[in-house]
Amino acid sequence: MAAAADDLKIAVIGGSGLYSMEGLRTVREVYPMTPWGYPSDKVWKLEAHASLVHHRGDNLGERGQQVAFLARHGQGHVFNPSEIPVRANIAALKSLGVQVIIAYSAVGSLREEIRPRDFVLPYQIIDRTKGIRPSTFFEGGLTSHVAFADPFCKPLANLISAQASALAGQVTLHQGKTLVCMEGPAFSTRAESNLYRAWGGD
Repeated sequence: MAAAADDLKIAVIGGSGLYSMEGLRTVREVYPMTPWGYPSDKVWKLEAHASLVHHRGDNLGERGQQVAFLARHGQGHVFNPSEIPVRANIAALKSLGVQVIIAYSAVGSLREEIRPRDFVLPYQIIDRTKGIRPSTFFEGGLTSHVAFADPFCKPLANLISAQASALAGQVTLHQGKTLVCMEGPAFSTRAESNLYRAWGGD
């Protein structure tokens, strides 16, 4: 059953290892049906406790900031990368009123200076999944050409960067990097990794 548009504006899509968000309480959960099927999992509507919000000094009223959360691979990691219902995930979040998505992924590094547990904000992407996964909503007579020169939201990246910088000493942040999105579940061969580095991937 499709969900009615909600007052949610922000969503977090969690990748491998991120199946919940600490410090937030669950307000409710929905499992909206979309024209592309069901999403990977239930969408959790979460809320920061008012005391936490007030402590940070945010002026969000008594309710606190609300955010949607969706586990990309499903709770328990039940979907391989090729099996993720990507269009259903996005459509489900849009049906709830979401306008901004922060997506987390656990990925490998092509650069020695980017070490395990570092945080990376990519500015560009090389998509190696086209033709394998569905990559557009425009089909069946609905056509469009979409500008994609800058695939990530720079203002949102700046906001995340500012928050990460406030955690200096706890988080090592790398910005302006290029993400290579390849088809899993297999990782790249050494030859492929060398190729991706030559392309400018990080």
